[in-house]
Amino acid sequence: MALFAMRYLEPPHIILRKGLIAGVEYPLLAEHISDYMAKTLFHTSLLYLSTTEHKAEIARFCSNVEMCRLTEQVIFSDPYMLAPNNHWTSPYLDEDAKLVREDNQLKMEVAELKSKFCEKTQALIHGDLHTGSVMVTSSSTQVIDPEFAFYGPMGFDIGAFIGNLILAFFSQDGHGNYENQRQDYKQWIVKLIEETWNLFEVKFISLWNANTEHCGDAYLEAIYNNPEVRLLVQQKYIKDLFHDSLGFGAAKMIRRIVGVAHVEDFESIEDASKRSECERRALNFAKMLMKERRNFHTISQVVQAVQGKS
Repeated sequence: MALFAMRYLEPPHIILRKGLIAGVEYPLLAEHISDYMAKTLFHTSLLYLSTTEHKAEIARFCSNVEMCRLTEQVIFSDPYMLAPNNHWTSPYLDEDAKLVREDNQLKMEVAELKSKFCEKTQALIHGDLHTGSVMVTSSSTQVIDPEFAFYGPMGFDIGAFIGNLILAFFSQDGHGNYENQRQDYKQWIVKLIEETWNLFEVKFISLWNANTEHCGDAYLEAIYNNPEVRLLVQQKYIKDLFHDSLGFGAAKMIRRIVGVAHVEDFESIEDASKRSECERRALNFAKMLMKERRNFHTISQVVQAVQGKS
């Protein structure tokens, strides 16, 4: 038996991606989306659940095979080979797409990410948390389209959202004009990226610390029973999650430029030459991020790198 609950999202709710293209700022977005990610990911993980509860939940969602298979193909496979449905802004990006297919280090990194996506049943994830799966107003944030949901790596959701914000950042030069070159808006986007991760980390750790009476089986209280070891465990967990998020975010970015499904952020830029310039900067950043993600230790460093490529 399945139950579908539907809600009418009244105007002026719009798809977040369209708002980003239009240059609209959403003051509560980082607060809301970080809250959503922290609560959904923590409470469906072994930080909160017993192994028995966790395995039962995995079993409930394990039938979403075809949607997972589609994700594996379009994100972790197709962009790195001559897949029939791949396309890009040709001829401007012909050489760039070829370089992706010939980059051995990139292939090694994406293989690791694909393995994590397929094998790591860390938490119940949305599975497609990009800026087209969020509807917003100045005071409301609603996540929609959960048809890809399954138990997978937490970083896939976080990376999808941050990666699409980075795409939005690089697209702004194609939407600006003589009167408004979008420089202030680009600064708002990088601030949003930074705030989203930082708020998520604070909320996630707060949930972890607050749930000592409902401690999951990942780190048993009888073993991790002093502040020092608890801090070490949390630091390691967040470090790994951060690097996973950067890797998955980079993979999502690459597939949106040289894969089958692109994003309106770029596609709505009519001038193909200008569009390709924006896409090339995003693609080069994504390739670097995937290969060098372990060298980043804070989201501020990532944001600085983004700004350095613009």
